[in-house]
Amino acid sequence: MSIFFKSKKYKKSWYGTTWDYLESLGIALIMALMIKTSVVEAYKIPSGSMENTLLIGDFLLANKFIYGMRLPIPFIDIKLPAITDPKPGDIVIFKHIEPNKPPVNYIKRCIAVEGQTVEIKDKEVYVDGRLVPLPEHGKHEDAANKIPYNPGVQWGRRDNMPPIKVPPGKLFMMGDNRDNSYDSRYWGFLDRKEVLGRALMIHWSLDSESNPPIVRKNDMLSLGKRIGFWIIHLPSRLRYQRLGQIIV
Repeated sequence: MSIFFKSKKYKKSWYGTTWDYLESLGIALIMALMIKTSVVEAYKIPSGSMENTLLIGDFLLANKFIYGMRLPIPFIDIKLPAITDPKPGDIVIFKHIEPNKPPVNYIKRCIAVEGQTVEIKDKEVYVDGRLVPLPEHGKHEDAANKIPYNPGVQWGRRDNMPPIKVPPGKLFMMGDNRDNSYDSRYWGFLDRKEVLGRALMIHWSLDSESNPPIVRKNDMLSLGKRIGFWIIHLPSRLRYQRLGQIIV
């Protein structure tokens, strides 16, 4: 006589199933946060200081691991050793801190590192006596106007600057839009500790909107109009040729 055992199929309660979904979602969010805070992070270009290498409306990914990532552990500031340090020519994201101002994320090109000497003569940049060519997509918006060196005025270091040596632990940064960039010519050297990562690629790019509807507090329909306008005009605003472009 043979005996057959019929297995029972275990059925989870609705709250058990819900908890599994929430647990999976929580783990996914934690992993995404760890990647964002330590390895790769997305940034949006808000100004034209890096034109035409980077445009307003470009969304880019930055490698935070290569320059030494900070472990995402609450209340503990632990930074792993860097694989490499920023080099001249690298496009670097950093959190620049100025007295009496909140920290702001910037993106500029590294021109010189510690021990090197930077000089600017009639818009031409020299490092250790050698001319540094303008980047392929860099530009001078005010090419004909070459402002003499005068540290006492706002733009007195834009086009001409005497030789200065980069101190230890510092970097000299400039925007590719040389005539319209707030950089080391004005606020001085960048502390290596303020570096966040190196720009990798453009993953999304949108041109500016033309006369979008204004959202008004007393108009409940204005938000819907604004969202509809955004959706309708998205295809024409998207810069398809820039998607996936490697940043150099």
